[in-house]
This record gives sequence, C-alpha cells and structure tokens, in this order.
Amino acid sequence: MAVLTISDTRTPETDTSGQYLLTEVRAAGHQVTDYRVVRDDAMDIRTALVQFVREATVVLSTGGTGLTGRDVTVPVVESMITKPIPGFGELFRMLSYREVGGAAMLSRALGGLCRGAAIFAMPGSLNAVRTAWEGILRDEIGHLAFEIERHGQPGVVAPAQLLPGDSVAAPPLAAPPASGQAVSVPSTPAAPAPANGSVESETSQPQSRDPGDPMTPLGRHKNEDPEL
Repeated sequence: MAVLTISDTRTPETDTSGQYLLTEVRAAGHQVTDYRVVRDDAMDIRTALVQFVREATVVLSTGGTGLTGRDVTVPVVESMITKPIPGFGELFRMLSYREVGGAAMLSRALGGLCRGAAIFAMPGSLNAVRTAWEGILRDEIGHLAFEIERHGQPGVVAPAQLLPGDSVAAPPLAAPPASGQAVSVPSTPAAPAPANGSVESETSQPQSRDPGDPMTPLGRHKNEDPEL
C-alpha cells in the first residue's frame, strides 16, 4: 500500500491524516511501499500516482477532493481509473452525512482500479480519513487486494506468464501516437507457445486462476506483503 497526501501547506511532520493512515496500515499488517506529500498540482499528483500504482496494490490519497479552485485531485484520479468503484464514494458520503449533515454532499471522494492497483481518494481532514478507513477500507482492503491479484487486470501481465526475453513493463499512461504517425515494429521470430497454455499480451484479458492457486504479483508490483 502507498499513501499520498495532497496539500499546499502540509509537510510530513504536520500531515496528521497521512501519518494516521501510515500507522493504521502498518498496524493492520500491510506493507507501505511509499509515502509522499505533493502540492495541489495536477502534474505532481499524476506523477506520484503513476509511480505508486506500479509499486502498490492499493493507493490511498488524502486531500484535494473538495470544490475550491485548487482541488484538482478528482479529475486526475478520474482520468486514470479504468474501473470505477462507485460504492466507495457513496458509502463515504452516507457515513459523513451522519457526522456533518448535508455538508457531506460537498465531498467528491472516489475510488477505482488503475492497472493492477486500486486508488481511493479521500478528503484531507483527519476526521474524514478516519471515517473512510474505519468505516469502509480497514475491513475490506485485504479482500480487495486478493481479488485484484487473483484475477488480474487488462494490460497487466503476470511474470510467471512471460517467455524468456519478454518485458514486464506495462504500457505507459500516455496518449497514443498522432493519427498517421508511423510506428516502427522490429521483426522478431514468434516464440513457441508453452505447453501449459498461451501467453497473453499486455492488452489482453488475463486468464482467471483457480482460487486455490498461489497468487502471483502482477505488473510492476514488488514483493508485496503476504497479507495482500
């Protein structure tokens, strides 16, 4: 798991929400792959998230989900999500309504899948982060991570499925070449298919594995905690 705090004013020393998440994540037995504080800047947020989803199974962000001009977290996260998890935002606002009333509608907290990771964007206040963690995420993160790893996601190839010489690098999160632009593809002999099945490309749907099979880390994930 990785934690990202988005704020123009907080530092790692004053980041109460981020530090709370780090403490809770570790107490729950999960591995923290990265932690960072970035400004309310779309490029900084996207750069951090792109790196985090390559290294972690779950990314938790705090801050920038409100309505002010500097709140740009939501459009950045939305641009990266391939499978929304609308229930997260719905449940968060339901729980927040019990605490702050109609002001809960001002929160645009959201979650979804990106590559082989899940991103959950929460408000920056400590109370809001505590509501999201204790009321929704704490008891479901392990199951969610298991499902992500067990079934895989389009565009992510398990290392065990690769042939010698293949690359585990996932396609970059960038726009495709402009129309009419030539793309050079080196000519290489086709590799023989393995005896136990076919190797899928990075853009094909991975095959579901038997729930009893050991999980295989996907994409660029690095030595994740067994709890995940």
